[in-house]
Amino acid sequence: MAPVKRSLAERGLSSERVLMLRKGPGAFEQELESLEQRLMLTTLEKAVSWAQTKSMWPDTFGLACCAIEMMSIVSARYDIARFGMEAFRASPRQADLLIVSGRVSHKMAAPLRQIYDQMLEPKWVIAMGACASSGGMFNNYAVLQGVDKVTPVDIYVPGCPPRPEALIEGIVRLHEKIRAGIPPAYETRSVGV
Repeated sequence: MAPVKRSLAERGLSSERVLMLRKGPGAFEQELESLEQRLMLTTLEKAVSWAQTKSMWPDTFGLACCAIEMMSIVSARYDIARFGMEAFRASPRQADLLIVSGRVSHKMAAPLRQIYDQMLEPKWVIAMGACASSGGMFNNYAVLQGVDKVTPVDIYVPGCPPRPEALIEGIVRLHEKIRAGIPPAYETRSVGV
């Protein structure tokens, strides 16, 4: 079944007709969207979220083999400059996206949290790879079993190591969440212990 676009549901309307899965957008919603597109009308929230997705600067936290795959997304083949993300920031105060790639040891958990705390809000986190997402094959005392124990995570990118296409897919999914108005993970959930 194809996903149904429910623009009024995204805007906070919670009537039964809007929330029905098989029910598509009504005539009013279609007319409203076509009017917005033709007259180039938008809300301030939509304009801000669009601007956030077009100027997102990543901060890298490469720890293992996933970091090599993350580095390749700035090459000519994958070119994340089309998203306005070609400038990887060395300072967390200039970044708003933290890409954690690789296994996080317990020793690196405190520096990771310090970097996350230094980032300005709004900020997002992508856990890249099986090790960053769940500890991967390293189920031992030295490796943290998921970066979500230290920082709230917005997007999980699976794989060991994930291909650059998978990371770009995760970035696209993050952009979709931001444009839909979904708040960052630090606003909606706390860090697991």
